[in-house]
Amino acid sequence: MALICRTVTPAQLGYPTETPTCALALFAPLAQRPWAMLLDSACHDDTRHPDARFDILVADPMATLTTRGSHTQCQIRSEAPTLSDADPLALLEQLQRRLLGPKDAYSAARATGLPFTGGALGHFSYDLGRRFERLPSEAEDDIDLAQMAVGIFDWALMLDHQRQRLFLLVRGDEAAWLRRRNWLRDHVSPEQKTRQIEPFALTTPWQHQLSQAAYRDRFERVQAYLRSGDCYQINLTQRFSAGYRGDEWQAYQRLRTKNQAPFSAFIRLPDAALLSLSPERFLQVRGSSIQTKPIKGTRPRHQDPLKDRAAKAALKNAQKDRAENLMIVDLLRNDLGKMAAPGSVRVPSLFAVESFPAVHHLVSTVTATLAPNRSALDLLRGAFPGGSITGAPKIRAMEIIEELEPARRSLYCGSIGYLSQDGQMDTSITIRSLVARQGAIHCWAGGGIVADSDCDEEYQECFDKISRILPLLESPTT
Repeated sequence: MALICRTVTPAQLGYPTETPTCALALFAPLAQRPWAMLLDSACHDDTRHPDARFDILVADPMATLTTRGSHTQCQIRSEAPTLSDADPLALLEQLQRRLLGPKDAYSAARATGLPFTGGALGHFSYDLGRRFERLPSEAEDDIDLAQMAVGIFDWALMLDHQRQRLFLLVRGDEAAWLRRRNWLRDHVSPEQKTRQIEPFALTTPWQHQLSQAAYRDRFERVQAYLRSGDCYQINLTQRFSAGYRGDEWQAYQRLRTKNQAPFSAFIRLPDAALLSLSPERFLQVRGSSIQTKPIKGTRPRHQDPLKDRAAKAALKNAQKDRAENLMIVDLLRNDLGKMAAPGSVRVPSLFAVESFPAVHHLVSTVTATLAPNRSALDLLRGAFPGGSITGAPKIRAMEIIEELEPARRSLYCGSIGYLSQDGQMDTSITIRSLVARQGAIHCWAGGGIVADSDCDEEYQECFDKISRILPLLESPTT
C-alpha cells in the first residue's frame, strides 16, 4: 500500500495562517472529536528541549482498541465490535498488521525523516501492567479509566520544528490523500467554530488523598520494607482531585502555556480527556536503536537566579539523588537487556540536570540495540511500567505500592505514545498528567523513597512537582 507524504501550509488546509508554528492552533478544530490526539513537543525556539522536535496530530481512526480488566474491545469503523481476553499488545499488533500491512512495506517512508508513518497512538495506563505481571488487587479503581485506549490511524499531520515544515501523511493513493486534505478543510472551516463550548472551570477546591500524618504512616511502612531488604527504593504517590465543568481542551491550553514539557499530550476519549505535561521519555525505538531517559532526583525552581543556580548545582552533586538515579538506571539496563542484542546496553549520559518551569530534574540516558527477533511492542511489554516510577526491584515495589496507595494509579505512571507501522516507537512516562472523567479531574505526584529519605522533604516534593499545574486550573480565566 502506498504512503503519500507532502509538505502543506496551514492555509492549504483551511487555517487562517501560512506559518506552521503552533500545534495548539492546528489541533484546536479537532479537539472535541472522540479519539482526536495530539502528541505535543511544546517546542519553543528560545527554550527548545533536545527531545522537542515533532508534533503529531491525529483523529478519525480506522479502528480502536479499549482494554478494561481482562477484556479488550476492538472496533473497526464498518464492523461490529469484538471482545477478546488475549494479550492487549498482541491484539494491537495483529490489528495494526491487518489494517496497515507488514512494517517492511513502510521502510522507504523513513527517508522523509518523520517519526510516524501511520499506526497506533494512545495511552497505556499503569494498571495495564497487571496483564503482564501477577500483582495483588487491593487499591480501589475509582476512576475506572480504560487500561489501554489506542487508535489505529492511516494518516497524520506532523509539524517538524527543526525544518519549520508541516507534513500531511496519508496511507493510500492520490485520491485518499486528497480526501483527507478535504476532510481537514471541512473540519477547520469557520462553520465548525460556531458551536458554543462551556469554558473550563473547577467546581470544588483541590483535595489530596494523604494528610501529612497519613503520608508519614505510609513513609514509615516503606522504611520498614527497605530495612527488611524487600526493596532498595519504592515510589510513593498521592492523588489530587477536584470537580470541574466545561472544556478540558481549554484546561490543557492553560497548562501548556506555563509547562513546556517535551512529551506533552492531549487525548480525547469517548468517556474521558487525558492531559499530559510529561518531561520524561520512557522508550524510543529508531530503527534498531533503543533509548530511555529515566528521571530520578528533583529540586524546586526559584525566581531568584542565584538561588535557582544553587538549587541546580545542589541537585547535580547530591549523593542521595545520584544514588536513587543509579538504582533506576540499573533497573532499566536490566529491562532493556531482556529485548536487546547481547552486550549492546550502554549509559552514555549519567546524572545530567534538565530544567523545567517548576523543577530541576536529574536525568540519565540508557541506550541499547533491539535484538533482531524482537519488536518495539516486545520491548514495551517487557519494560512496562517504567522502572523510574515503581522502585527497585520492580515487581516487589509494585506489590508494596498496591498495598500502601489508597487508589489505583490509572493513567499516572503509565505511558502515552505511538507505535509507527514502520517499527518506530516513542513513549512517555505519564507524570505531570491529569485524567478528566465524569465531572472530576485528577492529578498525581510522588517520589522515590530510599533508606535516608526525609519524610517532610518527600511530602513537600509532591507539591513542588505540581506547583505549575493545580494553581493554573484554579484561575477562572486563561
